[in-house]
Amino acid sequence: MPSHDPSTTPPSSGAKTPPKEQSILIDLAKPEQPNVPTTFSPNTGKNIGIATLFVVVTLAGSFFVVQHFRSRRTAELDTATASSAEALPVVDVASVRPAAATQMLKLPGETGAWHETTIYARVSGYVASWKADIGDKVVKDQLLATIDTPDLDDQLAAAQAKLKVSESEVAVAESSSNFAKTTYDRWRDSGKGVVSDQERDEKKAEYESSVAKLNAAKSQVNLDQAEVDQLNALSQFKEVRAPFDGVITGRRIDIGDLVTAGSTSSTTSLYSIAQFNQMRVFVNVPHDASAKMILDTPATVTSDEYPDQEFAGTIERTSNAIDPASSTLRVEVDVPNPSLTLVPGMPVEVLFNLKQQPVLEVPASALIIRSSGPEMAVVKNGMVSFHKVDIAREQSDMVEIRSGLSLNDQVALNLSSQIAEGDHVTVNNMDSTITPNPPPAKEAVAVLAHAE
Repeated sequence: MPSHDPSTTPPSSGAKTPPKEQSILIDLAKPEQPNVPTTFSPNTGKNIGIATLFVVVTLAGSFFVVQHFRSRRTAELDTATASSAEALPVVDVASVRPAAATQMLKLPGETGAWHETTIYARVSGYVASWKADIGDKVVKDQLLATIDTPDLDDQLAAAQAKLKVSESEVAVAESSSNFAKTTYDRWRDSGKGVVSDQERDEKKAEYESSVAKLNAAKSQVNLDQAEVDQLNALSQFKEVRAPFDGVITGRRIDIGDLVTAGSTSSTTSLYSIAQFNQMRVFVNVPHDASAKMILDTPATVTSDEYPDQEFAGTIERTSNAIDPASSTLRVEVDVPNPSLTLVPGMPVEVLFNLKQQPVLEVPASALIIRSSGPEMAVVKNGMVSFHKVDIAREQSDMVEIRSGLSLNDQVALNLSSQIAEGDHVTVNNMDSTITPNPPPAKEAVAVLAHAE
C-alpha cells in the first residue's frame, strides 16, 4: 500500500487557517487604494476663476478684433465697388489708316508649254529607223525618224512614167500643129482661083484643131507634172523632222512598226514634242478680282518642288470672259524658263501684285456683324458711335473699308455688347501694338472675301 505525503493532502474543511496566513489572504482580497489627496489648498478655487476669466477676456478680445477687421474690409470693398461702378469702362482703340496701294493675291495655276504638238505620219509605211528618244532636246528640222514607203514609191514611179508619155504626146501634137500651120499658110496665101475657098477653110480648121490638140497635150503634161510633184512632196515626209526647237516628251514608235498617214482616232502618233524655254501659266481668277487682271501686271510663280526659287512673269493674255460654270476668268502668265526648270503640267502658285483703289484698313477685331450689316464703333471725345461700313476685302487680321470711316478715326476693338450708342468710355490706344502692313512680298497673301 503506497505511502501518504502529508504535504499534498488538502486540509480538511474543518481545519482552521493559521493567523499569519489569514492576514495575508485578507490583504490580497482588499483592492489597492490610489494615492489621491483628499484635501485642497485654500487658493485653488481662486486660481481657477482667474484662469477662466483670462480665457474669456482673450476670446472676447479676439472676437472684437476680428469683427473690426471684417467691418473695415467690408467697408473697403463697398467703397471699391461703388468707385468701380462709377468709373467709365476701358475700351481698346486703334486708328484708321490707309491700306497698301497694291494687293497681293495668290492663286493656284498650272504650267503649259509655249508650243506643244503631237507628230503623226504624213505617209503610210514602215518605220525604218528613229533618231530621237524621250527627253532629247532637238532643234527645228532635226531628223527624228525615217519611214519606208513602197506603195508611195511605186505611185511616184508610175506618175513619172505617165508624165514622160504626156511629154511625148506634146511633142507629136506640136509637130502636127506646125505642119498644119504651114499648110494653112500656103493655102491662105495662094492666088485667087488656085484653090477654092472651101479647101482654104478646111486647112484653117485642120490647123486650129492641131493647136487645140497641142494645148490639150500640154495640159495633160501639167496635170501629170502636178501629180509627180505631189508624190515628190509626200516623199519628203518619209523623213520625220522636228517642227520647232523643243524637247521630245513622248515616243510611240519602234523599228518595223506599220504607220498610217493621218491623225484620226484609229492612227497612232509618232512623237510628242514641247517647247518650254518660255512657259505659259494658266490661272483661273475669281470673278471679283477679274477687273484687276490688267495686261503687263507682274506676277511671281513658285512651286513646291523648288521652294527656294521664284519665277518672274507678267500677265499677257486673258479670256475677257467669265466662265459661267466656275465663275472665273482665264488668265495666262508668260514666264521665261531658259533652264527648263519648270515643265508642262506642273501645279504652281501664282502671286499677283495688283494695283487697287485707295481704301482704309482697320484691325479685324473692330468689325461688328449685325443683322443690318457690318458696323464699327468709332470713339470720339470719349463717346461711342456706331458707323455702318462697306467692306472691300477681309484678311486674316485686317479689314479694308471702302466707306463709312475717315482717316485717323479711332475704332473700338473687341467691343463689349454692353456698350451702347452714346456711352462714354475710357480710351486705351493700341496703335503701338498693331503691326503695320508689310511691303509686297511672297508671304503676303490676300484672301478674297466680298464680291464687288
